[in-house]
Amino acid sequence: MPDSGAIRHGSEVEMEFTIRLEDGTVADTTVGDEPLRFVMGDGSLADGLELALFGLQAGDKQTLEIGPENAFGFADPANVHPMQRTDFPPDMQLERGMIISFATPDGDEVPGAIKEVGDSQVTVDFNHPLAGHTISFEVEILAVHNGDVPPSKQ
Repeated sequence: MPDSGAIRHGSEVEMEFTIRLEDGTVADTTVGDEPLRFVMGDGSLADGLELALFGLQAGDKQTLEIGPENAFGFADPANVHPMQRTDFPPDMQLERGMIISFATPDGDEVPGAIKEVGDSQVTVDFNHPLAGHTISFEVEILAVHNGDVPPSKQ
């Protein structure tokens, strides 16, 4: 992906990033793996994370502290649901903190975190796992393409 100026809406971006929690724990990173490639505005990143990238260019590095209101939002108690234990396979060992993928009525997959396990009921939290956290968002922009030069084959 050739370099062609600053990141703007519609830019194709290639970057490495690390998201750290308040205590320094790495929640997600591309460092040591494949860089993230996406188009600004395509929904790949939370809106607040995209806002942190506008105006950056290839070679730029930046670290920002981003509050929950601009990162992954606040936890919503309405996204915590009790489910019947019988809704899970009988041989499934459910443990607090376990993340399970659930199918929505329209066929999408959403993760849910097990909060409590009882004999007949399981409490599942469907909030984003990083909801409510202030994060450190560390980025290095590797390439920017704004449509004026054909992108390289990927």
